[in-house]
Amino acid sequence: MAHPRLSAVLLSAALAAAALLGAPSCASAQVVVPTNRSALIQQNELQTLRNQLQRQQFQQQQQFYREQDRQVVPKPRPEVPIVKQNCQSQVIGTTISRVCR
Repeated sequence: MAHPRLSAVLLSAALAAAALLGAPSCASAQVVVPTNRSALIQQNELQTLRNQLQRQQFQQQQQFYREQDRQVVPKPRPEVPIVKQNCQSQVIGTTISRVCR
């Protein structure tokens, strides 16, 4: 009966050592140790708060960019002179026709 406990202790020690070695990387797996559960919960809450803050900052930045875009005054359309056509109206009987050159 002592063998399963010993192997379980060695396995958990190996997992803890692997977790400590992999701690600098962001994608490291978290090992749940029953005595350290409150610290893990606090770490998860802290990560949740960080995510919320990052989302809020992103939304504020997007809102700022939208306000800047709205403030840009569009350039006025250039005034182009309109050339009037030289048209003459001719009345032939009951019909009016226009001849434009």
